Amino acid sequence: MDSPLADSATAREAATRFLSQNCPWADVDAVLLVISELAANAARHTTGWWRLRLSAEAELLVVEMDDDSPVPPVAREPDFAGGGGFGWHMVQKLAGRVEISPRPSGKTVRAIWSRPTTG
Repeated sequence: MDSPLADSATAREAATRFLSQNCPWADVDAVLLVISELAANAARHTTGWWRLRLSAEAELLVVEMDDDSPVPPVAREPDFAGGGGFGWHMVQKLAGRVEISPRPSGKTVRAIWSRPTTG
């Protein structure tokens, strides 16, 4: 899903459908919050372009967000007076693993969840 074709609300709706069909074990609220934060960061810290991709296997969920900035996200000191600084911390806490990969014209932020073990 590309940002010129959809907004973050549409991305969350598509992700909800994808998760229910392909990854029912995933924590939907956590995944949607990560997608919202990654889209908001792309809109705020780049020219606003982003591309969302989701993929799932039996034991793994991967959310990838491409944008056109080569600058990786940076954790900031949270500002409790309304200045932000919470989003990247949340992404790192909610996803099982986070990776950042450079692309020829920007970067990919990848959030990865493993299926919880039972028993």
